[in-house]
Amino acid sequence: MAGPSLRPHVHWAQRHRELYLRVELSDVQNPDIAITDNVLHFKAQGHGAKGDNIYEFQIEFLEPVEPKPVCRVTQRQLNITVQKKESNWWERLTKQEKRPLFLAPDFDRWLDESDAEMELKEKEEEKINKMKIESRAPKDPFKHLKKGYLIMYNLVQFLGFSWIFVNMTVRLFILGKDSFYDTFHTIADMMYFCQTLALMEIVNSLIGLVRSPLIPAVVQIFGRNFILFVILGNSEEMQSKPVVFFIFYFWSIIELFRYPYYILSCIGIEWKPLTWLRYTAWIPLYPLGGLSEAICVVQSIPIFSETGEFSLGLPNPLNVTIQFPFLLQIYVIVLVLGLFVNCRHLYKQRKRHLGPKKRKMK
Repeated sequence: MAGPSLRPHVHWAQRHRELYLRVELSDVQNPDIAITDNVLHFKAQGHGAKGDNIYEFQIEFLEPVEPKPVCRVTQRQLNITVQKKESNWWERLTKQEKRPLFLAPDFDRWLDESDAEMELKEKEEEKINKMKIESRAPKDPFKHLKKGYLIMYNLVQFLGFSWIFVNMTVRLFILGKDSFYDTFHTIADMMYFCQTLALMEIVNSLIGLVRSPLIPAVVQIFGRNFILFVILGNSEEMQSKPVVFFIFYFWSIIELFRYPYYILSCIGIEWKPLTWLRYTAWIPLYPLGGLSEAICVVQSIPIFSETGEFSLGLPNPLNVTIQFPFLLQIYVIVLVLGLFVNCRHLYKQRKRHLGPKKRKMK
């Protein structure tokens, strides 16, 4: 059972427009903070100078303040920011002249009035300089047109891969394993469309329309299109293999998170659950997709050895023999290297978007 209510140690500092209160309580629970009639009311369970107890205090401010304080709880303390109604410098914090015993200056944030004015002036100058730099920068007359194009491109791709994913999922529930064998004949037209359209991602990167690096885009798009157009598109026997289902399924799931993320990025919105999925779902899906593609290539080698398709035999103008199955064996190694390149790129992106933020040292 909690003991009687006690007052915590409170440190304060000010700027011309704000008041800062630092409450020395750790492991704060159920903080109740409100401002009524220009009086700050504080009550919370936490660990302070008198151990784990209920602590509370009231402060009647010297001059009017905004009634909506901003509170930030950390493991070691609780910080409260209060906005002044008028931008000026107070001679003290409380209306009563005698300072309460629990209240003390926060020397970590304390500034004299002249120093605070200098800080305020520097911030205003920085803001003005930023506006000047922005005004000097050449305005792109096609900015909205480019943004509209990117939104439409990502939306079309999202709808295409969504159709593929939903269609395959419904067929899997209805037909079970039988849906594995005719995946290509059911899904191929839409997959051809989406993967052909995906070539625009290389163009977008080349002309600077997006800031994504070129090499990972080239590796992924040409790798997928080689599987789709060269191996599956030219072998009816490969089209009926169950591995086709897994290749198409993994491809479509990845894009269900990627394209909506790009759409929101185009309009300056970040939805954290989607960001997490965008930079986390690849961890199982990329290796599984790469494994499926490698199995597909290995299964196609005896088929192309038998048909001789894409192999160059003698006699020919070059007077050399090129066996396509041998090239496929080399491609398996290239596929693994390409997978490593993409995973390495996505790992760096994940650290940048989801990793811990570096704190600025004061």
